[in-house]
Amino acid sequence: MTTTTTGPAAASPSPEAPVRDRADVRRQVRLVITFGLVLAALVVFALLIEDPKFTYLLGEKRTAEFTPKDANATVISWGAVVVAAIALVLAVLDRFPRGWKGALLGILVGLAFYAGFLMWAYTDQGEGGFQAFIANPIPGTIRIATPLVLGALAGCLCERAGVINIAIEAQFLSGAFFASVFSSIAYSSLVFIPVALCAVFGLLGGVLAGVLIAAMLGWFALRYRVNQVVLGVVLVAFATGLTSFLLGQIPSDHKETLNDPQVLEKIEIPVLADIPVVGDALFNQTLLVYLMYASVALVTFLLFQTRWGLRVRAVGEHPKAADTVGIQVNRVRWQAVLLGGVFAGLGGAYYTVGSTGAFDREVSAGTGFIALAAVIMGRWHPVGATFAAVFFGFMWNLQNQLSFVQPVPGELLGAAPYLATIIAVAGFVGRVRPPAADGEPYVKG
Repeated sequence: MTTTTTGPAAASPSPEAPVRDRADVRRQVRLVITFGLVLAALVVFALLIEDPKFTYLLGEKRTAEFTPKDANATVISWGAVVVAAIALVLAVLDRFPRGWKGALLGILVGLAFYAGFLMWAYTDQGEGGFQAFIANPIPGTIRIATPLVLGALAGCLCERAGVINIAIEAQFLSGAFFASVFSSIAYSSLVFIPVALCAVFGLLGGVLAGVLIAAMLGWFALRYRVNQVVLGVVLVAFATGLTSFLLGQIPSDHKETLNDPQVLEKIEIPVLADIPVVGDALFNQTLLVYLMYASVALVTFLLFQTRWGLRVRAVGEHPKAADTVGIQVNRVRWQAVLLGGVFAGLGGAYYTVGSTGAFDREVSAGTGFIALAAVIMGRWHPVGATFAAVFFGFMWNLQNQLSFVQPVPGELLGAAPYLATIIAVAGFVGRVRPPAADGEPYVKG
């Protein structure tokens, strides 16, 4: 005898047929559209290649160790097409992995697009195929990303504690100026400081300047509860005007004393610097770059492996609850803001003692705001913000590499880093949620 079940029980889904939520569907649609566009672009790039021969350079410049080599652009282009096609098929079948495997595959697709785009961009650059060298992008990326990473770490510390730090640009400018001044003064008074330490003394000036701006941010935001977004903009204007004014007050005959700093020298790490392709770029760097590496690990450890980091995250998410268990909310916020000033000051010092030397007006060129965007793109996590900053540095370096290539309009190249950041945020990061109390002053009681 057969029985028929009717009613609500008949309509209930089987345990073997799980129901997909809207977030999963949106993720799949987003991935399919993104990889579909990447695949279509790569196919077009591959079909437009006429002369497959091109020259590449594993180093940043021609040396005895790094000599130009020839390769076939067609093979690389169609290989990139295959990678994008595999990712698209996985997305269509809803088999695209999550977690670190998905992130790794996404990076691989991004590198495939980068390779295919370069093959097309360098095609027909003069008679006989590719006349320009495609150089290793890692050294240029590290140079651009170093201050961005340090600024992003400052932003993570502040915003995790509930203080919006729009003033990273102000900390960059002040850090760059005072790093130059401190290093120049130290070099002009060799009686007190050896020449080799003059640039390191400049880092101290950058840190002090960054902490000073952070103290101003904390004073007005926490003591007087000024709107933190407006305050950040005001501090940027203040630092821009102050550094320009002080620079104008340096007499031409005293520039060697006050604005001619020593630049940090590269320190090669044995064995690691000998790793092919990446070794020289990552491990033959200045002290400031190594400090950047260590800072990422340090901030991540402090925020997620210490009691202090737990308190910082607590006052950023629910300050009232933190207060009820005895945490002094504003004191913890002060500590996070001042510590963030240390990293932002080091990031500003990079623009003088870490790279170019003498300070010039608006030397940071708005990169403090890019560091703030990296914080958002990295979901307020130090590691995520670091990857976002490196991504932006990579795109900026690509712009520099392709500035002389004919097929790509200069205006598009100038906007490429910003467009890439917007696409990445919209396509892969999606909705982001800042700390719940971010930007909200806390009044006890």
